[in-house]
Parts: sequence; C-alpha cells; structure tokens
Amino acid sequence: MPGEEDVLLRVRYVGLCGSDLATFGGSNPLVDYPRIPGHEVSATIEHVGSRVPSSLRVGMNVTVIPWRACGACSACVLGRPNACRELQVLGVQCDGALTERIVVHHSRIISTTTLSLEALPFVEPLSIGCHAVERGRVAASETVIVLGCGGIGSGVVAAAVARGARVIAVEIADDKLALAHSLGAVAAINATREDVAARVFQLTGGHGADVAIEAVGIPETFRQAIGLVACAGRVVYIGYCKEQVNYETRLFVSKELDILGTRNSLPKDYETACGLLNEGHYSPAAMTTRMFSLAEAADALGFWHSHRSQVRKLLIRVS
Repeated sequence: MPGEEDVLLRVRYVGLCGSDLATFGGSNPLVDYPRIPGHEVSATIEHVGSRVPSSLRVGMNVTVIPWRACGACSACVLGRPNACRELQVLGVQCDGALTERIVVHHSRIISTTTLSLEALPFVEPLSIGCHAVERGRVAASETVIVLGCGGIGSGVVAAAVARGARVIAVEIADDKLALAHSLGAVAAINATREDVAARVFQLTGGHGADVAIEAVGIPETFRQAIGLVACAGRVVYIGYCKEQVNYETRLFVSKELDILGTRNSLPKDYETACGLLNEGHYSPAAMTTRMFSLAEAADALGFWHSHRSQVRKLLIRVS
C-alpha cells in the first residue's frame, strides 16, 4: 500500500530499453533475478497519500523518474543524485514498471497536461540525451558528432539540434541515419560504407567536432570519439563497454580534451525533454517500431533480441 508521501500509479505504457534487453538476455551485471523490468513509464494517478502535494491529483497522466538516490553520498551532496553511489533504478536494482500498478514517492513524479499517454514513455530516454548534451556544454553553432543514433542517440541529436548545434550523425543502419536527418542532423554517415574520419574532417574544415557524444558502448566507438573531436574539444560517453578499452592516451594530452561520463538524468532534463516533445522536435510515432500487449512482453523482448538492427523502440501497452 502507498504511504503518506507516495502515489499509486496505474501503468498505461512501458517503453523497453537496452538495459531491459540485457536483463532479458541475462547479461545485465547489475540485476539479481527474479526481476520485473521496465523504467520508461506512462501512467495515471489512482491514489495520492495524505502528504502528497496538491499539484498531484487522481486522474493525472504522468511519467516517473525511475531512480531513487540515498541523499547522503558525495554525488547527492553535490546536487547530482543521478550519480548516487547507492542508486536504485526501476527494473535493475528493484522491480520495475512492467506490471499493472506501481507505488512511487511523489518527488519522482513528472506531470504534464500536454503529452499523450503514448508519448510519456519517451520522456525518460529523451531526458538521457538531454543530460548528455548538457554535460557536453553544447552551444549554438558548435559541431557535434553523435556516434550511434538508436533510442538514446536519436535523443542526443534532437537535444543538440534544439540548442542550435550542427550535428553529424554516425550509424551503421540507414533507417536510423534517416531518422537522425529528420531530427535535424546536417550530415549522416554510414560507418559501414564511408571513411568516418575522412568525412568528419572534410565537414569540419580539418578541425574535427567540438563535441563527440558516444551512444554505442563498444571499444571501437569509444576510441573513435577521441580521434574525431577537435583540439580542446569535449567527449561525452553515455554507454559503457563490457570490456576494457585501449586508448592512444597521447591524444588526451595533446588535444587537452575534456572527457566526461553521463549517467541517467536530472529533473531539469525531464523538463527539457517534455519541451522537445511538445514542440515537435522529437516524434514518438517515428521512433516506435512495434507495440505489444503486457501478455506479449516476453515475445517483444525476444523479437528485439532477434531483430536488433531493426528496432528503434518497442512499447508495451499495459492497460
């Protein structure tokens, strides 16, 4: 039962994420089993506790910040609870939203009167792209190269374009490159057919990108980001590799690079994401590959496992 400061949510839709796929395949090192996945949430408030702010009311459609921080570690004290040492994330360290109802503390509720129930699951993954762009201090007129334009990388493209940046998208799937182009990328490079470095330096007058944002999570693109960024540039890593990465560390020093990690997102990134969705900078319909019912959730994850290159986003209709 919900406590005095909690909200009871009836889950409407859940978006599936790469971490859910890893959990399904048994390769997520942070998960203990059994575990209910799901952290990209669309829901309706069914009950509010007696100490929940009056701004949250029964019947409102909302999404959820899917992590819970300790409030006491060094990251929390610095105002960066998304990097909490003891972070608990729905579907990872605790059960997720792929169920009919969940209870959430009111502080983790994001309400909106303008987004549809089908759009709300996209707020969380888009907020991750917004946070990566914020971490990279992307500014108008800068050139940003985005390595990987799937569910998270496409959000990076949209967020960088919204800031007035010139975005170069790199991918191996033509449909994802087409999506990046529709989101405002000025150039789309297929890494299987083109010399990525040659093209990037051609497009940047030989300098390289001001910011490189890596959203793939393999050693090749981790190294590639360092090589494609300009001197005094910034490199932002969203994913992480399952194996060690060997670098030409001379470039760290000779280029005097800022190398940044990015983890999850903050409430202000959710606000930015909602704005991008409201203003039409990001289309949930264009991102959705297929929709499944709750009873078909295992089939959906199996489908993704078998059709990795063809999937942008899968939605589960819960209720």
